[in-house]
Amino acid sequence: MPAHPVLTRASVALIVAAASALSGCAVAPARAPAATAAAASADTVLYARLDADVRQYNDAQNQLEAGDPAAAAARSQALADLRIAATACAARSGCDSARFIVAYDRLLRVEAGESDVSASDSDVTTENGEPSPVLQAVPEAQRSVALLRNHQLSELIASNGPIKAALEEWLTQMRPQLINAYVNYQYLRYQMEPEYRKAGLPEALLFGIMAKESGGRVHAVSRSGAAGPLQFMPATGQRFGLGTVDGFDQRFDPRLEAKANAAYINEQLKAFNDNLELTIAAYNGGEGFVSRLAAAHAADASFWNPKIYFTLSPETREYVPMVLAAAWLFLHPERYNLHFPRVDGAPGHVDLLAPASLAELTVCLGQAGGMTDGWFRTLRNLNPRLDPQTEQPAGTRIAVPDVLEKPYARSCASGGPWMKLASDLHDAVLPKPPAEFAAARREATQRRYTVRRGDTLFGIAHRFGCDNLHELASVNRLRAPHYELRPGMELRMPMCRRG
Repeated sequence: MPAHPVLTRASVALIVAAASALSGCAVAPARAPAATAAAASADTVLYARLDADVRQYNDAQNQLEAGDPAAAAARSQALADLRIAATACAARSGCDSARFIVAYDRLLRVEAGESDVSASDSDVTTENGEPSPVLQAVPEAQRSVALLRNHQLSELIASNGPIKAALEEWLTQMRPQLINAYVNYQYLRYQMEPEYRKAGLPEALLFGIMAKESGGRVHAVSRSGAAGPLQFMPATGQRFGLGTVDGFDQRFDPRLEAKANAAYINEQLKAFNDNLELTIAAYNGGEGFVSRLAAAHAADASFWNPKIYFTLSPETREYVPMVLAAAWLFLHPERYNLHFPRVDGAPGHVDLLAPASLAELTVCLGQAGGMTDGWFRTLRNLNPRLDPQTEQPAGTRIAVPDVLEKPYARSCASGGPWMKLASDLHDAVLPKPPAEFAAARREATQRRYTVRRGDTLFGIAHRFGCDNLHELASVNRLRAPHYELRPGMELRMPMCRRG
């Protein structure tokens, strides 16, 4: 099995420092002329180190390709010095950290064995000759470095069978969920990403977990009771500060759940000696079980160790590669013929000028801003405390993407035709069942059966005269084809005659 990537604390420090410098340059205080000159001189020294490190790395790489194994040490030394220089640059408000990020990106891609990587530290291109995401914008540069700090991950992606299989799954049958997760995340990013950044964790990992757990649906709830975009179980949520306040389950708050998730990941990274795969496995399979398993194989406590890998549940064996693959695709979509849509996720708000529900706003806004799937999911995600069918009074502030502020003012604020249509649809009256039918239905839905050892869903359905096995499974949220039952489980028995 290939060596697993290790998320080192030194690497985290570099990325946090670089991100701080990149985001803070615009607000640097004015300096006196002498101080400015000294700072410029210091920055020049760092740029010279950058150039020297790149030259040393390239020379060593050429020697390695010519068959000189001794050059590997010089190559490693150049990369290590570049990291030190990058850290020093990140600590200086006037230093251009992007130059170091671009160079670092290129060298790591060379080390990973990619072809057609430009030799210039200021012109990184993809295999197709397109500009690398690291050059497109500073936020993208920060994201790319976040996992590139761990260049062993690229080696793992290239050679690891389960991760390659996960990449194929995301790029085929799971592609719609991946794209939807990306779009949903872009609108939630301003709430979630800062919590990961403050915790020193890569944004790509946050996306990978969310893509696999919920697809970016804030109100997702699993059969086991996990909830929210990152799917915390109730007890784990409580342990990390997610409770119920004024009737609202805080697991549905994207910012709070991202904060809790970051705290959990850092706790488990510490427990597993910075082993990223075991940390992800613990998130899915339970830290107690994974911890005991790792302790039992301390000499090789790797997720990929067959004695650990095949002891884990099939779900966890599938979960870890899927998270890593989604994180990798988030960083490098262009390498896999994947193109995420451009999303303007800048936050905004509207203050309702007339009463409206989120459902009515969705109908009124239609496909404004080019959102072909409509805005219902986004409005729900951004306003998790609101029932989407409940009309909110005038004056209520609704969180929306910035791109919707003008369409709301133009089409929905003044009671125009689309708002009238939305209101008419929302006020539709559904027929009520006759009293005797309602009573029979209520009795049927209240009937329960407690599963005993040896029971099967087919046997229970036959015993109670249930003609529709699929309806019985659906009511009790049992998945085909196995319809797994556990002794003690209580089933609802609707539409079945008494047995």
